[in-house]
Amino acid sequence: MADMAEQELDEVWNQFHSVVNMTSRELHEWLMTESAGEVTEKLPEEMGPETGRHVLEVLGKRRGDLTDDDIGVMRGVVDTVTAERGDDLDPTAGDADWRHRMMNLGHDPLKPLASEQSQARRR
Repeated sequence: MADMAEQELDEVWNQFHSVVNMTSRELHEWLMTESAGEVTEKLPEEMGPETGRHVLEVLGKRRGDLTDDDIGVMRGVVDTVTAERGDDLDPTAGDADWRHRMMNLGHDPLKPLASEQSQARRR
């Protein structure tokens, strides 16, 4: 893992898990659906874009098991989602291509953020 301060790692971890509002199962199913053709499906290790597969791997890891590559992908996902969504992360439809690009990163614009979902479950 990168030689970074614990506080910095906590921040990246929390930001990533805030913007990635799809579960690993939802993301896996989405990547499989996106990769399926009319006649054949891709192998699991080839489904969806590489970043989406890496996000799926990160979702299955504990914070202490992260690699430098994982942290780079996490930062990239946070930067991309926040750049695309701005400060308004309320559920938004947008057009289908945009939504699909976001979903390839584990962020479904139609779902509330992960932090909002956990708050709703506690109520």
